[in-house]
Amino acid sequence: MKTQSEHYQTTVEHLASHYEQGNFESGLSHAEARKRLNLYGPNKLVGERVPKWKLFVRQFNNMIIYILIFAAFLTVVMGHISDAIIIGLVVVINALIGYYQEANASDALEKIKGMLSTQATVYRDGARIDIPAEELVVGDVVFLEAGDSVPADLRIVDADNLRIQESALTGEADSVEKVTQELTAENVALADQINMAFASTSVTNGSGLGVVVATAENTEIGKISMEVQGVQERKTPLMKEIDGLGKGVSYVVIGAAVVLFIMGLFMEIYSLSVLSLAVVTMVVGSIPEGLPATTSVILAMGVSDMAKRKHTIVKSLPAVETLGSVDIIATDKTGTLTKNEMTVKDIYIDNYHYEVTGDGYKPEGEIREFGEPVELKPRLRLFLEAGYEANDTLLLHEQDTWSLNGEPTDGAFLTLYHKIFDYRQESQYIELDMLPFDSDYRYMAKLVMHKESRQKLLFIKGSPDKLFPMASKCDEGFDQNKWNRIVRELSLQGKRVVAVGYKHCPDDMEEISHELLHSGIQFLGVAGIIDPPREEVIDALKVMRQAGVEVKMITGDHPLTAKTIGEKLGLADEIQVITGPEWDQLSADEQKEAALKHQVFARTTPKNKLEIVSALQASKKVTAMTGDGVNDAPALKKADIGIAMGIKGTDVAKDSADMILANDNFATMSVAIKEGRRIYDNIKKSILFLLPTSFAEGLIIAFTILMQQSMPLQASQLLWINMVSAITIQFAFIFEPAEEGIMNRPPRRTGGALMSKHDIFQMAYVSVLMAIVSLIAYDWLIYMGADQAIASTMMVNIIVMSKIFYLFNIRTSRLAFSSSFFTNPKAFLIIGIMILLQLILTYAPFMQGAFHTASMTLVEWAIAVLCGLIVLIVAEIDKFIRLRLQARKKGEIRMRQEARQRTVTQSSSE
Repeated sequence: MKTQSEHYQTTVEHLASHYEQGNFESGLSHAEARKRLNLYGPNKLVGERVPKWKLFVRQFNNMIIYILIFAAFLTVVMGHISDAIIIGLVVVINALIGYYQEANASDALEKIKGMLSTQATVYRDGARIDIPAEELVVGDVVFLEAGDSVPADLRIVDADNLRIQESALTGEADSVEKVTQELTAENVALADQINMAFASTSVTNGSGLGVVVATAENTEIGKISMEVQGVQERKTPLMKEIDGLGKGVSYVVIGAAVVLFIMGLFMEIYSLSVLSLAVVTMVVGSIPEGLPATTSVILAMGVSDMAKRKHTIVKSLPAVETLGSVDIIATDKTGTLTKNEMTVKDIYIDNYHYEVTGDGYKPEGEIREFGEPVELKPRLRLFLEAGYEANDTLLLHEQDTWSLNGEPTDGAFLTLYHKIFDYRQESQYIELDMLPFDSDYRYMAKLVMHKESRQKLLFIKGSPDKLFPMASKCDEGFDQNKWNRIVRELSLQGKRVVAVGYKHCPDDMEEISHELLHSGIQFLGVAGIIDPPREEVIDALKVMRQAGVEVKMITGDHPLTAKTIGEKLGLADEIQVITGPEWDQLSADEQKEAALKHQVFARTTPKNKLEIVSALQASKKVTAMTGDGVNDAPALKKADIGIAMGIKGTDVAKDSADMILANDNFATMSVAIKEGRRIYDNIKKSILFLLPTSFAEGLIIAFTILMQQSMPLQASQLLWINMVSAITIQFAFIFEPAEEGIMNRPPRRTGGALMSKHDIFQMAYVSVLMAIVSLIAYDWLIYMGADQAIASTMMVNIIVMSKIFYLFNIRTSRLAFSSSFFTNPKAFLIIGIMILLQLILTYAPFMQGAFHTASMTLVEWAIAVLCGLIVLIVAEIDKFIRLRLQARKKGEIRMRQEARQRTVTQSSSE
């Protein structure tokens, strides 16, 4: 059995020798087909789904969750059922959020299975019959005709104007002519295997025969399904950082708890039950149980906002943040950077060069010369009519959407015509006869009669090398060298070139013949056609490059076309191109280097795309992948974040991706990256806010144990602070707008820590400061003769007030009382709600009974506010000093750069 890469090299004669009398239409015998079916299995894809219960159970695989479960167990053992229920609810809610996200992400493999044809027409024992596609075996001879879906990978052995649309698999925008001749070259890219037909592609024209060379997992689509199934998804950078932070915090808290417990036993101040409850209370107070919930809420709100206002559907919560850390976006070309709608952009008639505005099938735009709209001269009008009439494609308009039924190149001429003539306007000609396009002669012609003059004309368009000799027959002065030069220039720009001509015909002519055409035609001109880049993408790429995000184009298209599009888009100052076959010859280390060096990867296979993404990730680059075809699925799933097109994307691509652009607009990526960075900033701010306030609660208990005093706070009061006040206040970070210049900074360093050294320093002093001012105020109130319930109530409010004031410090990298103070109005609303909840906790009788609180005087409230203000003042002094040092450092760097520039300028002048 040959490998897939060798089938295109096999001769038709060799394949025919396997059938009776060398006749493909004899096919396999029914007995032989059954034997092979039993031996190799059915032509269908299989795969297993992850059970729902496994999805749910793995949501608990988190260090913080482990500790909370253990704390809940201990509180149950000690009889504190209400505390255990609250802790348990936190655990379950987090698990349900994670499960919901994973369970709603469908299995891409199921979509791929559905792409295999259900029926196939084959020859068995000399008879042409229809069978279930599952029963196809290697060696079957399959009959194909327009409208069929190819049921397996086939080696074409007979083709009658056979054309197959393969864009979803190869990235080629136009359908591909199929031939029967073997290919002699080695390592031919998938898109260039023109004597092969691949499972899941569609026949658009003609008919033919193909011998099955691969079924099920051995087909190209099958290989993609296996790659999708085999891709191991990576944790997002944020999840890695939070996991590391969670483990670090957990180890420190547990270590401190063990030490305190041992010290408490030796001191013999507390009974075992009281000591145990105190240590558990400290653990619960110190562990940031709100961390997973807060992170999920901020991500969920970001996801919701992107869906409503940014046309972006995010399937996985962490994916929205991952965008903010992306270093490289690897993207498909066709349908992503380009419209996947062939468009006429240049017209050459006589000595005139016209440019055509407007992209895609929507007939909006005009024909210009030197930037100005042109008058519709007779020759130009005839060119438009010839391209429109010599056509068998339909341009369809449904609900503001323009689409084609037929060949994209032909559709380009229909759109061009309707840019000048109204879509609802009837043609001036009546069709009499048509010669359809055929790969043997590479042109199409139509005989028409003008409705008013009754004059008969023959319109023709096709390959320039076929029409130029025809033009020379009618015009001895036809300058073929000039037109060949124009064709070369357009080809070097990555454009497909189509020549157009016409011929006056006698009144008695009723049919077209090749002889008539070769006797000579009147040449009109040529059109340069390209799948144009999306205009909005160009501006988006400028923003991305400014933000330090590289964009790399990975496509199955021709390298010249891909490079041209890359230059038009402005992917880089200098475009470096490598092809799939060239990539295949590289070692793993060379591939890593090539992945970083090149901006355009042409003639790639789905396997190449997966390897390129893997090579970028191996170089520690956070990589996003965008695409719309089946061939993009493995790479979409492998990338740190996969992004599919929502309108033209295949179901397989959408299912493999983490995020879907609902409007197919790649420019949305720059907006999404900004949103991802904002969400990351706000998650980091919420963590920097949560940890010191949580640690402060733990320190209060720890200091109390060390000072051998009675507990100032009840476990229920700590749980109130953590699960009500902390999470409520942290909602403010959900609505925090992006900081100025967020898209002028480079992506954050891969593998970097979530917190800097200064963050850790600030977390430490704020924790200690909150704990100390709370204990001092508590002891002072007790000393003044206040009831313990009042003192502990004031301590709860001191901690909450400290959180409220500290919020203003964390919200912005600027000073709190700057222009950023009022940028988040909802923060003040949330603070108001929090204060209201604290008043209810303090004064409502049923809350006093449940949480051991008591009413406070105005003096006691003033003390609580003053303690919170102290925390803000100290943190702001620290920020002021830090900002001054940063400004001085930037000034010194700028002065050194200016000095170097002056030195260079002086040296140049000398």
